[in-house]
Amino acid sequence: MIGAAIAYELSLVAGLQVTVLDCQSPAQGATSAALGVMMGAISKKAKGRAWQLRQATMQRYETLIPELEAITGRQIPFNRNGILMLCLAGEDLAPWERLVKIRESQGWQLEIWDTAQIQSRCPQLDCHSITAAVYSPQDRQVDPTTLTQALVAAAKSNGVTFHFGATIKGVESMPSTSSDSATCCQIHTDAGKLEVDWLVIAAGLGSTQLATLFPAPEIGNTSPLILKPVLGQALQLQLSHPIGHTDFQPVITGNDVHIVPVGEREYWIGATVEFPDDKGEVVAESELLEQVRQEAITFCPALATATIVRTWSGKRPRPEGRPAPVIGQLPGYSNVLLATGHYRNGILLAPATAQIIREAIIES
Repeated sequence: MIGAAIAYELSLVAGLQVTVLDCQSPAQGATSAALGVMMGAISKKAKGRAWQLRQATMQRYETLIPELEAITGRQIPFNRNGILMLCLAGEDLAPWERLVKIRESQGWQLEIWDTAQIQSRCPQLDCHSITAAVYSPQDRQVDPTTLTQALVAAAKSNGVTFHFGATIKGVESMPSTSSDSATCCQIHTDAGKLEVDWLVIAAGLGSTQLATLFPAPEIGNTSPLILKPVLGQALQLQLSHPIGHTDFQPVITGNDVHIVPVGEREYWIGATVEFPDDKGEVVAESELLEQVRQEAITFCPALATATIVRTWSGKRPRPEGRPAPVIGQLPGYSNVLLATGHYRNGILLAPATAQIIREAIIES
């Protein structure tokens, strides 16, 4: 998703020749496992870099989706019904009340609903453990796989070249004459050599291995790029009949469990957060996914009778020793950019990431 978003954004710049190399086919890895829930205004990140990225990406999505649909002729599932975050017993509403005012000053809308409003708008919810809810009408959810495939198709139509199944064998760099940094000038692949003016590493967990192709520069205590896998499991449920109001189906989230409507009677439920062991390995635990399902049933009892259509999992890239995401110049290299380590916000932050990369290249 990150690489596809960057490729499309760069395809809008006249005069650039863009090539994408990927060892897999489109929308694999963490992208295929994502739920596409984009918590922007409802995020408690009130200011700073985290909020700036969210605000930029939310604004871009409103133009990006219709843009891609017009270019590709494909419909991209994009839920505009917002996100409803459930507040459970004992939760202090004061921070949410402050955030409502902050978002209003920033031009965004949040609403605090009491249980009567919740039951009126979302009658499928059981309010026994719910004391209130925060509704964010401007937050969104998108199908990550469909969106990524549309980005690839649109980028191709704009002249971007894609090589799927490509393997990177090595790189060639040379010292810069004007600074202490080096410049990457060539990539070696199993299909031959490729001359580069700029290189963007946006390979999720694979970014760590790719970064090792570039010798660590002698510039103080620069931390190497270390990304750890954090596994997430999710499942798709199908009900025998619709629940709630068919014309109002927001994403519902509570206690870090998402209930995502993806059809008239179908929902994605997720996701677990499973960290690697001491050996760096992480294996999906079915018990944890069942806990997530049961939590969703607590909020929405009708899900108890739903059929499990499928389950899936993926590994999110979590940066070690630095905040997510990692966007910017690879230390010691003037023309190598990193766009990786988005952890749980890859789908949300992909458009903003692409804009940052685009600005870094065209302003150089």
